[in-house]
Amino acid sequence: MQEPAGGLYIAESAKVIARACAAGHRPRAVLTQQRWVDGIREILGETDTPVYLVPDAVAEAVTGYAVHRGALASMHRPELPSVAEVVVDAALVLVLEDIVDHTNVGAAFRAAAGLGADAVLVTPRCADPLYRRSVRVSMGTVFQVPWTRLPEWDEGAEQLHAAGFEIAALALSDDAVTLDAYAARRPDRVALVMGTEGDGLSRKALAASDRVVTIPMGGGVDSLNVASAAAVALWALRHPPAS
Repeated sequence: MQEPAGGLYIAESAKVIARACAAGHRPRAVLTQQRWVDGIREILGETDTPVYLVPDAVAEAVTGYAVHRGALASMHRPELPSVAEVVVDAALVLVLEDIVDHTNVGAAFRAAAGLGADAVLVTPRCADPLYRRSVRVSMGTVFQVPWTRLPEWDEGAEQLHAAGFEIAALALSDDAVTLDAYAARRPDRVALVMGTEGDGLSRKALAASDRVVTIPMGGGVDSLNVASAAAVALWALRHPPAS
């Protein structure tokens, strides 16, 4: 999936709009209800961004319910940085391979922000982190955590290895090490790869990985939701190894 050059994305709610602007993203226009106007103008500051007012009844009649939490902004999509720029100072990177559910993408970003990931990389077919639902579920942390798109695995793995990362695939495998064992001996720089909701990691991702790591499970359950698994793994790997 490729974002169009000079394209737009939608930021929903005053809190998300504020986080987008604080991250340096530039709004094109805002649609809001009267009770949110003062807050929106404070967020926009001295910019000449147009603000359009819509009556409550009209806003709710369009969809049948209060769909946009008071404010919607169309935002100019920033140019994505290179992988090298995003990971230059990173010790722990979360890689999302082909995650198609925008809710899971947003939840994974929120876990990354809250549990110490320094950056997030998404593969070419992963859902857009700046899609409205991803942004909302992430609580705006897609603007907080540095991220970009990783190229296909042949090139992507080469870039991660060149930057000094060990690629750890979170998957079920006969040769997998448990997460707690891996965390006890984790290398200085780890790229933790999470697979898509249905099939898990692709063969190319597994072939590109240096280690396969698994979360020990019980109760007859063999896996977690991808965002939940990311949260568990990031928490376990949050501290660098003792020197």
